[in-house]
Amino acid sequence: MLEVSASLRFKLWMSKVLDRYLSGEHLNYRQVIAIIIPLFFDQLFNGIISMLNTAMISSSGTAAVAAVSMVDSLNVIMLNIFIGIATGGTVIVAQYYGAGKAESVTKAAANAVAAVIFSAVIISIVLTGFHDSVLTLLFKSAEPDVFANAKIYLIGSALSYPFVSVIDAISGVLRGIGNSKSYFWLSLIKNGSNLLFNIIFLKIFNFGIIGLILSIILSRFLGMCCAFIYIRLLNRQIVLHFRDLLKIDCKMLRRIMFIGIPSAGEQVFFNAGKLITQSFIVTMGTGALAINAICNSLMVLMETGGLGLSLAIVTVVGISLGHGDYKSAKKYVRVFLILGSISVALTCLIMLPLLSPLIGFFSPEPQLLPEIMRICYICSVTTPLFWCLSFVSPAALRAAGDGRFVLVSSLISMWTLRVVLGYVLGIVFKLGILGVWLAMFIEWVLRGLMYNIRLMGKKWLSHKLID
Repeated sequence: MLEVSASLRFKLWMSKVLDRYLSGEHLNYRQVIAIIIPLFFDQLFNGIISMLNTAMISSSGTAAVAAVSMVDSLNVIMLNIFIGIATGGTVIVAQYYGAGKAESVTKAAANAVAAVIFSAVIISIVLTGFHDSVLTLLFKSAEPDVFANAKIYLIGSALSYPFVSVIDAISGVLRGIGNSKSYFWLSLIKNGSNLLFNIIFLKIFNFGIIGLILSIILSRFLGMCCAFIYIRLLNRQIVLHFRDLLKIDCKMLRRIMFIGIPSAGEQVFFNAGKLITQSFIVTMGTGALAINAICNSLMVLMETGGLGLSLAIVTVVGISLGHGDYKSAKKYVRVFLILGSISVALTCLIMLPLLSPLIGFFSPEPQLLPEIMRICYICSVTTPLFWCLSFVSPAALRAAGDGRFVLVSSLISMWTLRVVLGYVLGIVFKLGILGVWLAMFIEWVLRGLMYNIRLMGKKWLSHKLID
């Protein structure tokens, strides 16, 4: 009887705590947790898949890893354009959903999906046609075997853009209505099939770069088909018909692009800066590229909790602002920043004793191990302290329509610190790959400071996005 009583008291206490910190005027803590949990596991799964993919391509040699790392720095820019425009859809859908305007929710969803698909098709055509010129411009210092692999991988990646754009757009819509569970299953299908195809094409048939391309295209095509089937036939909150994608509402599209263009622009300029730092790393040799690829894969795992919360906060803040509930919106920003930092810290603590076996998955050359370990140890300290301030905070600002401030802040911090300081530390002071990463950590601090000064004021809440 005492055990039951103690258990009941704990449940009541936990319920009060959750209600105090995660409930707002129009969302209770159960709804918020239902949004967060699928997104957390989605990002965890994404991180594991990314790590395993890099590990599997490592078996094809250092040149293959370096080529994938080079092209993926460009892929990230392109994919983030789609995600940026889709974020515009997420914010507008979330605010209309919060305001209870079902017809506008469907119209916003259709316009967002159409805009993302159109941008993906154009970018795919351009990159496929000019792949050689693009790679020569960015990575002319790369070794011949790395460059040859990079050309093949870039063409294959570009061909898959229209498929993944559909997934990103529909996922953004689902996050906007708080349907994280369905978003998670779509992501699971895409990433799970990617892992399965990688095992088949890379481990069993040993197709190398060609196998990686086949895996990407097939998994994204499967994910696109499932996304269309779900939003057309299975979802009860929004039912999109193909003809809806052709009915462009200019007023609604402007609202989406008011958020989407600054968000996409921020991602383009931010990742262009990362691309330039990648060009510094290319001059350091294939080993430095491999170190960068391995450390990036491990850092994605460290950031899992923060990444999930950066997606969830757009929905939670968007719905709150759709109701005109500014007090809850500000409360959620504070709580999500604290939760994000705690989750990242816990992930780093779990990973630290497992670093050696985790790094072993990538089969790095022995001489690369000390530098990989050094960067990972520094990451385990800096990421819990500064990552959420730099990446969860801007997600909240975008949800309120303050994307232009995020864009300007990102440009200032990226180009003054990560690019310039990265060159100074890595090349001028000869710190190599470590110098580039140190510049990145310093840039996190400046960017996080700018965002959080903005969040302490009221101007970020002054944008009116819906009627």
